[in-house]
Amino acid sequence: MSMTFENAATKSVDVNGTNFVYREIGNKSGIPVVFLHHLTAVLEDWDPAIADGLAKSRPVIIFDNRGVGGSEGKTPDTVADMAKDAMAFIDALEFTKVDLFGFSLGGFIAQAIAQDRPDLVRRVILAGTAPAGGEGISNAGALLQDAIAKAGAENKHPKHLLFFRPSKNSQKAADAFLSRLSERKEDRDAAVTNEAIHAQVVAITKWGMAAAGSLSGIRQPVLVVNGDNDIMVPTINSVELARKLPNAELSIFPDAGHGAIFQYHDMFIEQALRFLQA
Repeated sequence: MSMTFENAATKSVDVNGTNFVYREIGNKSGIPVVFLHHLTAVLEDWDPAIADGLAKSRPVIIFDNRGVGGSEGKTPDTVADMAKDAMAFIDALEFTKVDLFGFSLGGFIAQAIAQDRPDLVRRVILAGTAPAGGEGISNAGALLQDAIAKAGAENKHPKHLLFFRPSKNSQKAADAFLSRLSERKEDRDAAVTNEAIHAQVVAITKWGMAAAGSLSGIRQPVLVVNGDNDIMVPTINSVELARKLPNAELSIFPDAGHGAIFQYHDMFIEQALRFLQA
């Protein structure tokens, strides 16, 4: 039976002496797509519509990196170390070729993996993310704190403000997205800790303050996706990624922010499946 986001079992694997939790969604055959997640996120923060949609054509692997959610260990405070842990996780599952789907912080990690292990990575999807030294990246911690405060005052979820635009259509999509995140009722992941969030914010800040490096080493085909008004990772960073990567295509969704892939999940899945099957 093909596993869906709702019924896939939470498993663990030993990664150099540390247990990492993960789930396998979809069929067993084909090159797996490894999902790399955003600041504060655990397994339950992946959109089931996207996980199940991409799993129509190949295995989807979602996991918690070191110190996040149900995974053991201490969360690193650099993207480079997060990438090392992600590569070790992939190796522990004995995958020799993968596609990467990196969202936000996960997109930073995906870039590092694609450059460090070109033999391992076939294709890459980068959503709502930025190159090292990208514009506005070092403001992520302040934006998160501000959104939490505003969301509390307005009786909303912070993702209403951080991932979606204020328009009626975008906020309606936010409600639908948040509803999908609660569809899985059993065997849910542990919440992220404040310690892990702090380490992630430090890593993001370092990435944003780093000197802009060359992306010419990423020779794999890359699909770059974002909304037209991303306040967390300004959209200009997606434009720059597409411009600087040797083999990239760019997709920008209208009236959308950081969570454009969730707002336009049907269109994104269609684009992603076409890209991954090429």
